[in-house]
Amino acid sequence: MAHHLPMERFGDNAQAALRDEVQREALRKAAATFGERRRGALQQAPEFEVWRTEARAVKDHVLAHLDHYLGQFADNAERAGWHVHWAADGNEACRIVAGIARSANTQLAVKSKSMTTEEIHLNDALQAAGVEAVETDLGEWIIQLADEVPFHIVVPAIHKTRGQIAELFADKVGTARDADAVTLTAAARDALRSKFAAAGLGISGANFAIAETGSILILENEGNARLTTTLPAVHVAVVGIEKVIPRVADLDVFLKLLPRSGTGQALTTYQSLLTGPARTPGAEGPREQHIVLLDNGRSRMLEEPITRQSLACIRCGACLNACPVYQQVGGHAYGSVYPGPIGAVITPQLLPLAKAAPLPFASSLCGACRDVCPVKIDIPALLLHLRQQVVEGRPTAPAARPSRLQALSFRIWRFSMAGRRRYALATGVARLGQWLMPLLRHLPPLSRWHQGRELPRLAPRSFRALWRDRGER
Repeated sequence: MAHHLPMERFGDNAQAALRDEVQREALRKAAATFGERRRGALQQAPEFEVWRTEARAVKDHVLAHLDHYLGQFADNAERAGWHVHWAADGNEACRIVAGIARSANTQLAVKSKSMTTEEIHLNDALQAAGVEAVETDLGEWIIQLADEVPFHIVVPAIHKTRGQIAELFADKVGTARDADAVTLTAAARDALRSKFAAAGLGISGANFAIAETGSILILENEGNARLTTTLPAVHVAVVGIEKVIPRVADLDVFLKLLPRSGTGQALTTYQSLLTGPARTPGAEGPREQHIVLLDNGRSRMLEEPITRQSLACIRCGACLNACPVYQQVGGHAYGSVYPGPIGAVITPQLLPLAKAAPLPFASSLCGACRDVCPVKIDIPALLLHLRQQVVEGRPTAPAARPSRLQALSFRIWRFSMAGRRRYALATGVARLGQWLMPLLRHLPPLSRWHQGRELPRLAPRSFRALWRDRGER
């Protein structure tokens, strides 16, 4: 049973993560790769900002009328042959899925990637009910073998190097310790193939639920979700109530946004649109399909416009890839299945705020998350809203006094910002001083500050100098 780090001790978790140089190097490479892929995808999509506006309008509309669209989805899903279940919280959802497993008379379930099932700890509940739940997404399977929790919303094992995965597979699967990526992938395929063949239950999430037809859409790149939802005799999808959209036509804009934002692809390799079980004996698909519509705190988010926008999230992970805090400490430090900026606003609303109180403060409020969000969620505004709630819920305490070094730093900063010539002098000194940074960063007090931060290099020339040159040409 994998356990999260205590989110109440985010500061301690973050300090431990900052000391893990292997993990930090993996995060640096991942951030660079995702950033480059996203920029490349957006260069081929000049209408991206128009799509963002359209997608947000769809989400705002459906969230304002969620009761109507949920009812429409449930009615049409049942007409299509689905069994629709309603779960007020995670415990109820787990009981429903365990009951479906008992009815299917199976002790083995295969799962495609689903953050919603991670949210409710479904694997642990199934294990307690005597059902083995096997993750079939390669990243999720790696995490399951390592007895860990996902590190990233889209790429669960992004923090692990190939060498670490090879060591893990050598211990768990029996491959060579120096196996390359092709060998490791082939070993995973061989190990999981027998699970697909033997499982009596397939479990998935859904990226979208379409009210117009009672269908769900699952996006993926590996093909495991398609096997999970078609090979076992029974399939159950656990879907958050916020995943509903009105029409099939609305998928057009979301299929343009989600892959580009999440993985830098124009479109994922597989798109599975499921509308009920197999119609005739021998046809492709399960004989029985279930949908569990999960609330688990989402209705509370609908109450206020500022928190309602949290439910517009399409789980692309773009905000994680852009966040300077996540890039330094990674996913496990947050102690939640939803890490990064979006986790810092969703988790405190799903759980008691006191438990997740440190998370809204795990941000520099730089706004990078808002800039990359494909549905324009104002995450900094949400963070400030939650910070206010945390502070208002705490007993009044005297404000902490700054240290002498902090006080001196602020006096120097105030002096430098008080006039144009002072500012120009300060930036000139800073340009000279940055050449000494490779040495100074290892000495107090900068050594402690630099442990969790990267100091950006100043431009060789100031904006004023560049503007002056422009005027002289």
